Formats: sequence, structure tokens, C-alpha cells
Amino acid sequence: MGQPRSERGLGIALVISAAIAWSTAPFFTRLLPFDPWTILFWRGVFGGSLISVFLVVMQGRGALRQLVAPGRGGLLVASLSTLGMVSFIPALQMTKVMNVAVLISTQPFVAAALAWLWLGEAVTWRTLIASLVAFGGVAITVGGIEAGADVGGVALSCLMVLAISAMTVVIRRYQETSMVAAAALSNFLGSLVSLPFAHDLVHIDSANLAILAMFGCFQVALGLTFYMLGSRLLPSSQASLIATLETPLMPFWIWIAFREIPAVHALVGGALVIGAVVADIAVDARSRDRS
Repeated sequence: MGQPRSERGLGIALVISAAIAWSTAPFFTRLLPFDPWTILFWRGVFGGSLISVFLVVMQGRGALRQLVAPGRGGLLVASLSTLGMVSFIPALQMTKVMNVAVLISTQPFVAAALAWLWLGEAVTWRTLIASLVAFGGVAITVGGIEAGADVGGVALSCLMVLAISAMTVVIRRYQETSMVAAAALSNFLGSLVSLPFAHDLVHIDSANLAILAMFGCFQVALGLTFYMLGSRLLPSSQASLIATLETPLMPFWIWIAFREIPAVHALVGGALVIGAVVADIAVDARSRDRS
């Protein structure tokens, strides 16, 4: 609808970068011997601080006022992002990773439904079919949901999917809002919410503090900033579809770091997810070349 091709390409590149950054969460989590709230607190402190530095470098010190007065759109995005973040790690500890991953893969459908209801944003059959293929790939990757899965973990996973899907749509609605400031604010809000529940805030050695810093700066700060900037340039359903690349990349980092070879079903499912995303991007680019 008149959107420059370069702008669309930038959005795709940013969301792919976000998926790569987000996919490192299991790697960092495995390295840290702390309760989830302690991890969330320090991750948010480091992530929010780095994003604030980005904000100052790009817009000057005056831009920090956006953290205090983010506006309706910025506050809504930050709140939804915080809700998604504080649901994720507890969900991983309350139920199997496979259950969380399968539920995350439904995000393109949830985002598409919310965007259609609120913004009247049409969903192309191409992206819908690609989302279905990606969902099947994730289901194969994680081996399916087992009976008797913990209800609390599944409920938190559903809450996270709803929050991040809604955040994606809100970003499209409030494109004039500073999403970098919203990303920083969400990290600080996450730390604030985690503070009363954290147990090991002061019992952290320098090595683990360095890991927490890398966790916050790379996985959270870069991932969230890239996603917020990129998803404002793409339809909500497509941004959510590309973000599903996070799932097949998770076992890749574990393989690189801990020499755990992914199972055959993980490789097959991962290939389906990657193929669906690549096909959607390729067909989208071809259709724009013809228009």
C-alpha cells in the first residue's frame, strides 16, 4: 500500500535480528544459578540502561524525558512488554519448554486477529499459510504438548503470547511514539515488578554479574529494540511470523555452546519454520517487484 520497498526490507531485517537475539535466552538462563525473579531484575536493569544510552546517543539527553512521560502509546507498549517478559521465565520453570514453545508459535494468529479487530489490517493468505506451516514446524521441533502439563505454566505462556501480540498491534497503531524509550521503560518496569520476589540480588559474583549484563544488553536490549523498531514497519501478522525464527534457533545456540546435538525432529521442525519464513519474505518481495 505504497510503503517503500527499502522500508519494508529494513523492518524484515530488524525483526530477524530480534529473533536471533531472543533465541539466546535458554543459553543465558542455563548459565545462571538464580531464581527467575533475580534474573529478571538484573536483566531489566542492564537492558534498560543500555537502551537508555541508545536513546541519548540518537536523540540527546532531552530524549530521556520520554521515559518519564512516554505518552499513552509508549506506556501501553511498555506495560504489555513488561507483562510478556515477567511471564516468560516463570513459565519456563513451571512447565516444559516444549509447551511454552508450541504456545509461542500461535502468536502470528493472535496478532493477526487483534490487528484485524482493532486496525482492520487484512491478513494475506500467503502469511496465513506460512504461519500454519511454521506452527507445524514448531510442534515437530518441541515434540508436541504432553498430557498433564502444568496449568500455571501454560496459563503464563498464554498470557505472554497475548501480551506480545497486543504489543505488536499497539506498535503499529502508535507509530509516532518513541519505541526505543518504550523498550527502555519496559525493562525498568520489569525490574521493579521483580524486585519484591527476587532472592539473590546481593549474592552475585562478578562472573555471574557479567553474564547477567550480557543477557540484558544483548538478548533483551537489542532484541526488544530491534523488534519494536522493525514491527512498526511490517504487518502485525508478518512481524510475528518472522519472530517465530526464535524457536528453531534456540537449540542451535545450545548445540554451539554445550555440544548438545539437536534431535532429528528438531532439525525437521526447524527447517519447516525457517522455510515458511523465507518463503513468505521471498513471495512478498516478488509481489512488490511486480507492483
